[in-house]
Amino acid sequence: MNQPIIQTENITKVYGMGDAQVRALDGVSLEIKVNEFVAIMGPSGSGKSTMMNILGCLDRPTTGQYTLAGEDVSSFDKAELAIIRNQRIGFVFQSYNLLPRTPALENVMLPLLYSRNGDLGEAEQYDKALSALEAVGLSDRVQHQPQELSGGQAQRVAIARALVNDPVLILADEPTGNLDLKSGQEIMALLSELHQQGSTIVMVTHEDEIAAYAQRVIRFLDGRIDTDKLNGQRAEDR
Repeated sequence: MNQPIIQTENITKVYGMGDAQVRALDGVSLEIKVNEFVAIMGPSGSGKSTMMNILGCLDRPTTGQYTLAGEDVSSFDKAELAIIRNQRIGFVFQSYNLLPRTPALENVMLPLLYSRNGDLGEAEQYDKALSALEAVGLSDRVQHQPQELSGGQAQRVAIARALVNDPVLILADEPTGNLDLKSGQEIMALLSELHQQGSTIVMVTHEDEIAAYAQRVIRFLDGRIDTDKLNGQRAEDR
């Protein structure tokens, strides 16, 4: 049986103080196993973005425990969380977050340059970034800058950057939000392929058509998990 990559136990996140307190998360416990493809959904203010920030080690819970790949990261400080983000998590954002006037290859190399382990030489970093671009079908765009790429191509560069450090988890936040229908379908086909190859993917989306690519859909409401269901035919891959 697949081991859990994510375990949260009674996670809360409270903003503000006194009468101005807002409980963005209210006792969330969930488990996501290795090689699952999970979509997180919910209306604005439901807690899904706060949950994504905690899963991505961009924020810490107020109370509760978050274990990532067997390591309790709940109480890590900012420096420790930064190391976890760099070494264990690949991020795909709606707005791509690529450096302008910087070739695709160098954008993909960024996580390697910031890595704390320092065990890769420049040639190895180059080769690894090139392999990541080849994996997303962009071996002919390595020297193209973001403004020279279509939206779909820019998102592919972002996915290659997410893959380059061999993360245990890919977090995709509205990965098709800035794309037209055809480009969005191509990106989701690519994420599905990565999942079939063994990647664990957690994706936030507000679109049912995009969530349909996942095996499992978790819906948030008022800071809690409202429903957690297997997703039709995709569940058969579990």
